[in-house]
Amino acid sequence: MRGDLLQRLGPFAAAVLLVWALWRPAWLGLAPGDLRAQLLFGGLGCVALFAAAVAVQLPLTRLRGGLRVPAGPDDAGLQGAYYVLNGPLEEAFFRGLMQGGLSVLLGAPAGFVIATVVYVLYHRLGSWRWIDVLVTAGAGIPLGLGFWLLPGPPSLLGVAIAHIGGTCGFLGPGPYLLRRLGLLES
Repeated sequence: MRGDLLQRLGPFAAAVLLVWALWRPAWLGLAPGDLRAQLLFGGLGCVALFAAAVAVQLPLTRLRGGLRVPAGPDDAGLQGAYYVLNGPLEEAFFRGLMQGGLSVLLGAPAGFVIATVVYVLYHRLGSWRWIDVLVTAGAGIPLGLGFWLLPGPPSLLGVAIAHIGGTCGFLGPGPYLLRRLGLLES
């Protein structure tokens, strides 16, 4: 996880902060937006993406031949920090910077489509199998639509909260929960 923070999440944060420091564009989504709508989307999305990610582990584990479960309680702090940082930083880069910026340049539908496709394909850069990469579309599409369609000025708040739920369901507590409940062997 430490390498991931330096090689991926750190550069995402640097790119977003650079654009914000130079131009402070509203389309970047660093404002709270319509707080009620953002928190409602984030809360419902967090639960929905967590549940969907846990549910998709059952068929994916059979296809992969194994379940990816977090290392253990000895590094729970590092894992927790990663889950909390990953969603907001990926959303800031893919929704705020890419989707927001491309929507200004090319129009909202094109910005949404291009940013979502890049978000999904970017997961292939790691060691993810194609089936896992395709599953990220199940999160990328509603997150991109939420960023685009929620009322008020653009905001990353709701999509970042929802993304945390998906990350926890797919990579962290979700697989751990499945193993502990005896639904899947790791």
